[in-house]
Amino acid sequence: MKKLIVEKKYNNQKLNKFLFEKFPNLKQSTLYKTLRKKDIKINNKRVSENVIIHSGDEIQVFIADGLLMSPSNIFNLEIIYEDKNIIIINKPANIEVTGNLNCLSYHVKQYCKSHGENFVEPCHRLDRNTIGLVLFAKNEESLSILLEKFKQKEIEKHYIAVVHGLFKEKQNRLIAYLFKDKKKSLVYISDTPKKGYSEIITSYSVLKENKSDNYSILDINLETGRTHQIRAHFAHIKHPIIGDGKYGYNEINKKFKVKTQMLCSYKIKFNFSGDNKILNYLNGFCCTINVPFQ
Repeated sequence: MKKLIVEKKYNNQKLNKFLFEKFPNLKQSTLYKTLRKKDIKINNKRVSENVIIHSGDEIQVFIADGLLMSPSNIFNLEIIYEDKNIIIINKPANIEVTGNLNCLSYHVKQYCKSHGENFVEPCHRLDRNTIGLVLFAKNEESLSILLEKFKQKEIEKHYIAVVHGLFKEKQNRLIAYLFKDKKKSLVYISDTPKKGYSEIITSYSVLKENKSDNYSILDINLETGRTHQIRAHFAHIKHPIIGDGKYGYNEINKKFKVKTQMLCSYKIKFNFSGDNKILNYLNGFCCTINVPFQ
């Protein structure tokens, strides 16, 4: 059984539209057979028709995984590094790290299960349309160590971003405060502390700039890892990431003909201190990928 919550964008939409988008490999014949058998529940009530759904509805789908997902998709992971304790994946755009059956974590879990490994969990997140490196732990001890290392800022996360505008300061460490509005799925930035706001620190260096087209390419180091931090922070200082439909400018995105933010998590570096038990060997290790828009 798969449990899903209807997002705002599907409010007043047909059930089939929602399910086909959530499960791209679901066949029409399978869906309508399932409806006839009343094997779909909406808010704990069985339905037998292609009804209208609403934001916040809880949908339970009683369909076997093999009919929802294509087995071949499970192995289309771009594995950048793997050992007995960790696995690092290059995440493409248009996929969540966690949250539904088609998320990255699901595919990684299926891959690990096929190799006899029954535990794997992500150590951090990327936004749906941010591409790049995601670190997973393959056992509980590794997960505990890595989460603590992120907390102690002993794991560097570097990003490449293409942003609108040019910078007077070619290198800077930005400090601000972020509030997360869960209902609107938005965050807000303040230059001064406020109740409910958390401190964020975002450092950047300008790698390249294009004066004629008025954009810069940045190397960004996240010292804190809040929701939408990079996107919202640079939009706040009037340098939105090109392609960002939520925090950016539509006219700029149209000019560059991009529909998703030009933001890539391209480097993870382990700077451990003390005794790190089974992960001591990772100290000093750096994992990088090529950035398609650099």
